[in-house]
Amino acid sequence: MESLRLVERWPVDNVALAVVSADGTVLAEHGDPRRAFPLASVTKPLTAYAALIAIEEGVVELDTPAGPEGASIRHLLAHTSGLAFDEHKVVAAPGTRRLYSNSGFEQLADALAEHSGIAFADYQAEALFEPLGMSGTRLNGSPASGAVSCVADLSAFAAELQAPKLLDARTVAAATSVVFPGLSGVLPGFGHQKPNDWGLGFEIRDHKSPHWTGANSSPGTFGHFGQSGTFLWVDPGARMACVALTDRAFGPWAAEVWPPFTDAVLADFAR
Repeated sequence: MESLRLVERWPVDNVALAVVSADGTVLAEHGDPRRAFPLASVTKPLTAYAALIAIEEGVVELDTPAGPEGASIRHLLAHTSGLAFDEHKVVAAPGTRRLYSNSGFEQLADALAEHSGIAFADYQAEALFEPLGMSGTRLNGSPASGAVSCVADLSAFAAELQAPKLLDARTVAAATSVVFPGLSGVLPGFGHQKPNDWGLGFEIRDHKSPHWTGANSSPGTFGHFGQSGTFLWVDPGARMACVALTDRAFGPWAAEVWPPFTDAVLADFAR
């Protein structure tokens, strides 16, 4: 298959990946599915999903105040709280700009811990990792970027995103639809996007260009990539997901090889 031939030419020492259908079937694998890799910002969808579980459990609501003055859980999940990228300082009013923020996800986790009375890493493990059998996944540091996981575990998460068992399907649909539409902003590694659409913890492809997914990815494709050379996308139009973990930091190499690889995956496996 063309997609697997392409990945053999990626300029990385180690890569593990999987293609997962909408019914949870692993359609293809490459590399060691149990090898642990640091996820970097692919941590954020895991944090967001734990937050959504907390919302359904009544721990918090989307409009629960959290983060800077005037901000809420919704703002923190959607990168519209006004917090700076990596500093706990306010640079804009909530809801006015799409400012991708690691500190926002850290304050999100702090709010969940405060309202639940449980350390966030413990809550996430009990609510998300254990029910999905993600035994190789752990949060070692920041809830924005500190998780370590493997392809086998993220395949289970990709299956959950497509056919939710831990959440109501309507909750996942809302989280993967545009929140605060029309806001512009910088997509790290790919420059200014107008609009820069996001859901609740998930980046939405829409019609962004350039982008890390494929030219043929549907506008509803959602997911995340990480600076450790990792990504997870779900394409509802193609009824499939893909996870790829590498040991080379994100850079121009990834922006060059990921989009044609994604298009090849769609050509090889779309039903």
